[in-house]
Amino acid sequence: MTLLTKAEEISEIAFGFMGSKALFAALHHNVFSSLSGKQMSVAETAKATNLHPERTRTLLTALASLDLVSVEEEKFSNSPAAEAFLVKGAKYDFGDYLRLQVDRQMYGLLDQIELALANKLPDDATTSYADWFSDPEAAQLYSASQHAGSLGPALGLSKSVDLSTAKTLLDVGGGTGAFSITLCQAFPGLSATIVDFPNVAAIGAGYIEAAGVSDCVAYVPGDALETAWPGDQDVILMSYLFSGVPGERHEELIARAYDHLAPGGRILIHDFVVSADRTGPKLAALWQLQHTAFTPQARSLDDAWLAAALTAAGYARISVEPMIPGMTMLAIGERSA
Repeated sequence: MTLLTKAEEISEIAFGFMGSKALFAALHHNVFSSLSGKQMSVAETAKATNLHPERTRTLLTALASLDLVSVEEEKFSNSPAAEAFLVKGAKYDFGDYLRLQVDRQMYGLLDQIELALANKLPDDATTSYADWFSDPEAAQLYSASQHAGSLGPALGLSKSVDLSTAKTLLDVGGGTGAFSITLCQAFPGLSATIVDFPNVAAIGAGYIEAAGVSDCVAYVPGDALETAWPGDQDVILMSYLFSGVPGERHEELIARAYDHLAPGGRILIHDFVVSADRTGPKLAALWQLQHTAFTPQARSLDDAWLAAALTAAGYARISVEPMIPGMTMLAIGERSA
């Protein structure tokens, strides 16, 4: 590898935010939805998105360079990935998660990263999810986008873990209920209790009602770190919780889950987890860094530490395996009978 090639690689990393903004801009202007199932010229795309033709050409060229769209004889179309994940209403659509939460909320908080790393955040900075969700408008925006982004992983979890014999699920920090709703729909004998902030619970109630699962999904409003949990649970799920709380609370959460599980019950921890050798996966590592911007005491969670912590707390049949490839892992442990 030449020095010039290495410089190009560094430049690609440094200017990666431009690619992100190209994706977000396309989502905000409904480019992928407009192109869905079609091949369109620049003029046709500009008309469909109500953008100036030359600026549309610039945006489409950037998207093509990122392999988000393809171009043939001056006609543009979605890539297979964009068609599956970025078109409004698609089965696996998580465009709103990227457009609203990542772009509108998290990108702004990344301005704090240098101060967060140095432990010099000012008193008025956002330093926790509790701070963030004390604002009802912020909670609404985050919750709506997170719900959209969690439905796919929830469906994946329902297919990878058999909960057919489970009766009770405690979803700690379960947000608007994407996981609880999906799991209760997949396993009809299951009932779920979600513990999350009151602002989030109020929003989640609407999703639960719309999904038709009000009879089997309920909320305990409150801070999941402090609020009392129901006991004797068959399953306790913590999805994306560990990355959003101080690392010093992780062992406490693992032990607390053990105490609230029925004999033979299982803990499921789904989060951004890197490998113990610290080489990646890249997306998991970058998500961990992003969370540090507003949770400065967050831990860079790795698979070996997680397995060891579950073992130390008394769990058996422990596994830590990839869930969303290259991004998240799922840890499972069983309380002894």
